[in-house]
Amino acid sequence: MKVYTLEREQTIPVSIEKAWEFFSSPKNLSVITPPEMQFKILTDLTGAPIYTGMKIDYIVRPLFGIPMKWRTVISGVDSPRMFIDFQEKGPYSLWEHTHTFEAVPGGVLMKDIVRYALPLGFLGGIMHGLVVKKKLNDIFNFRTAKLKELFGDAK
Repeated sequence: MKVYTLEREQTIPVSIEKAWEFFSSPKNLSVITPPEMQFKILTDLTGAPIYTGMKIDYIVRPLFGIPMKWRTVISGVDSPRMFIDFQEKGPYSLWEHTHTFEAVPGGVLMKDIVRYALPLGFLGGIMHGLVVKKKLNDIFNFRTAKLKELFGDAK
């Protein structure tokens, strides 16, 4: 199984507490996900703070508008510095997303490290090169722009 890594970082001009409040709420995923993906959370998250073992079910349309059910499990939380989610059920053979937050002058340095693998062996590798890598970069580019819109640009 070929494992790929996507890494991004962005400084946002807010306190680490405000960053944690926003990013640790699964409800905000739909805000920072491109609208064409029609991200919809199925799990009732009313008042639930993020915790290790939390399961979140949703439907997303990552490719070609095809709806896919996805279940994320929060596998680690170190408030307000880090949390990790992984895909328990969904389109990837592996999806593990580590989110870290570090107070820096002018705001919070947010880092994302996503380790992922595709099913179908050789065909999955071809799909990665043709479609998946670009799509993931587009999703994270949208996210970067949306966060600048919501919180401003760090100086």
